[in-house]
Amino acid sequence: MTQRAPEPTTARRIERLATLPLFHKLDGRKVLLAGTGEGALWKAELLAASGAALLILAGEETDLFDSLVADPPAAEITLRSRNWQPDDFDGAALAIGEIEEDDEARAFAAAARQAGVPVNVVDKPEFCDFAFGSVVNRSPLVVAISTDGASPVFGQTIRTKIEALLPAGLKDWAQAAKDWRPAVQARDLPFALRRAFWEKFTRRAMAEPERAPQSHDEAELFTALDRLESSHQGIGRVTLVGAGPGDPELLTLKAIRALQSADIILYDDLVSAGVLEFARREARRMLVGKTGYGPSVKQEDINTLIVSLASHGKHVVRLKGGDPGIFGRAGEEIEACARAGIPVVMVPGISAAQGAAASLGLSLTHRDHARRLQFVTGHARTGTLPADLDWQALADPYATTVIYMARNTLSAFREQAIAAGLAPETPAIAVVAATQPDEARLRATIASLPDRLGELPPKGPLLVLIGRALEGVAAEAIDLQTLRSA
Repeated sequence: MTQRAPEPTTARRIERLATLPLFHKLDGRKVLLAGTGEGALWKAELLAASGAALLILAGEETDLFDSLVADPPAAEITLRSRNWQPDDFDGAALAIGEIEEDDEARAFAAAARQAGVPVNVVDKPEFCDFAFGSVVNRSPLVVAISTDGASPVFGQTIRTKIEALLPAGLKDWAQAAKDWRPAVQARDLPFALRRAFWEKFTRRAMAEPERAPQSHDEAELFTALDRLESSHQGIGRVTLVGAGPGDPELLTLKAIRALQSADIILYDDLVSAGVLEFARREARRMLVGKTGYGPSVKQEDINTLIVSLASHGKHVVRLKGGDPGIFGRAGEEIEACARAGIPVVMVPGISAAQGAAASLGLSLTHRDHARRLQFVTGHARTGTLPADLDWQALADPYATTVIYMARNTLSAFREQAIAAGLAPETPAIAVVAATQPDEARLRATIASLPDRLGELPPKGPLLVLIGRALEGVAAEAIDLQTLRSA
C-alpha cells in the first residue's frame, strides 16, 4: 500500500439550494408595499413587525390597512391612497407588490430592479427576486421555511411541526444570548474559549427550554468561563466520534454536537456524505483514507496530524465509520494524544455489525441459536488473514461471528474455520454498505459464500455474518433501496 498525504477535501459541503435563505435587517429602513388584498396585508404586518419604515400605496382601497396603521407593531407606517410610481423606489431596501395584471407586475418589477431594489410580487414568482417563507417566531430566534414556491401549504405544515418542537421559552434564552454576548466579546478570548462558553450556554438552554434564564444562570456560566480562561494553555482537544455504519439518522446526539463544534474533522473513506452534512460549515475537513486493500494514510501519520492540530488549540474531531473502539485503531490515537498531554473524549457509534443486523431484521444473539457474539478482523497489517485467530472459538456452533474487512481473505477463513470444526452448511451473509441506500447483501453458507462474493458490488465496506442465528434470513442479493420501496 502506498501512502497518501492527507489534505483538505474539496468535496461539496452542501447540496444545491433552490433558494438562498437570508435575514434582512430592516429596522428604520424604507420598504415599499404596493397593492391591496389579504396577501398585501400579511406582508405589511410582517414587515412592520420587522421594524421597517413602511410606505403602503393602496390605490383607493386603504381601509384594509387602517387598523395596522392605527396600532403599528414596531415602526411608523405611511399609508397613501394612490398607485405606485417610479420615484417611490428611491432609497427602498425592498419592494413588494400585490398586483393582479401581469403587465403591471412586470413593470413594477422592472422599475424596482432599475432602482436596484430587490422585488417580490405576491403569487407571481416569475417577477420575484426573493420569497417570503413560513416563519416560526421566537425572536430573536427566528426560523424561516421555504418550499421555493412549490407548496406554501406544505411549508406551513412544516412550520407547525417546528412550532411544536421549539418551546416558547427559547425566546428568552435567545434574548439572553443577545444580551450577554457583548460581555463575552469584551474579554477578547480565543475562539476556542468563546465557543466553549456558548456550548455550555446552549446545553443549559436546551436542558430547560421552558423556563426563562435567571441571574444565577449568567453568574454560573461566566464563572465557568473564568475557570476556562485561567486554565487555558492554548492546547486544543480531540474527540473520537463513531459515525455509525453510514445512515446519518443513526448518528447519536452526542456525535452531532461534536461535529457541530469541530474546528477540524479528520474522516475516513467509509464516512458517508450524509454524516458530514451535520458538521459545522466552517470546519476544515481532511480525508485521511483508511480503506482496506488500497491506498491510505499511514496510521502513524494520522496520529502525528491529530497531535499537531490539537497542539495549536484546535478542536479536532476524528470521525470513524461504525464505532471507533471496534477495529477503528482508537487505542493508538488515544495513546498518541496522551503522550502529548492532549485531552481526548470518545463518542461511541452504532457498529457496522449492529447496523447490518438491524437492516436484516436479525437478532445476533437469538437465545435458541447463539450464546455468544464475537467480532473479528479478517485483515492483518500484512493484508492477509490474521495468524492469531482463535479457530476453536470461531468454529463454535453456538456463536455468531462477525468478520470485518474480509473481502480478500474470506476463502482462507473458510478453509481454516471448517478445518477447525465449523459446519460447512452454517448460514453466512455478506453485507456491503450496511444501512446505506446502496446496501446489498448475499445469503449463502460459509462453504459457498467466498466463491460468490463477486455477485456483490466491488466497492464499499463489506461485513460477513456467520452463525445459526442467521437461519431463515432472506438476503439473496437484494439492494436496500428495492427493499424500502417494496
